[in-house]
Amino acid sequence: MSKRVEKQINSFKYKGEPIKVTLGTLILTCLCVLLIIVATFTQVTLKHPYFPLNTFSFLAQDVSDYELIHHFIKSYKYIPQIPVVFFIVALLGRKFGILSVVMYIALGLFFPIFALGGGLSYMFENGFGYILAFIPAIFFAGTLLKGKTDFLRVFLISVIGVLTIHVLGILYMLFVATLRNAPMDLVVSWITSQSGVQILYDIFFSIIGIFLGRQARKLLWIVMC
Repeated sequence: MSKRVEKQINSFKYKGEPIKVTLGTLILTCLCVLLIIVATFTQVTLKHPYFPLNTFSFLAQDVSDYELIHHFIKSYKYIPQIPVVFFIVALLGRKFGILSVVMYIALGLFFPIFALGGGLSYMFENGFGYILAFIPAIFFAGTLLKGKTDFLRVFLISVIGVLTIHVLGILYMLFVATLRNAPMDLVVSWITSQSGVQILYDIFFSIIGIFLGRQARKLLWIVMC
């Protein structure tokens, strides 16, 4: 490795060298929009051990080995859209990350690329606030990602960024529910399904997404220099 390349890597690693506006970065931004769309319609089944509240009462029952195993295995269908958004901001930075989401939103208002469709009427869907919240979350994450990236910083970015998306999404959901005079039990059900255990998964996978994005950004920055 030449001293020039090594100097470039170190400069990028510690100073957060910005990506320049080129035709290549604009094409990459469009590809990231496509990545968000793919993530929107990708569903991954996650299975992991857990201990429900009725653990002790269940163990006292006469159950088969099959029932015993499946009672302590949590199966969850997860859509990795939020981690992909954090991957993109780690890859492209704040400016191009926001541009990617704005392009995604603009396309979704005319084409059915959101989870439940698309079009201008989608602005009154319960989940639209979560999509809009990508923008402030990216602004926050992109600002803090400038400079050296350690685990504690990435963890805080993931926690605060994910909470920003969910809190703003819930507030928007409550606004839409008020306009529609939706029953409270339906609103609570929506909040639980969209922002229940989903938050924990989002934080965990967003941490991974940010680290992967930073590694990919190093390679991207070297190629473009």
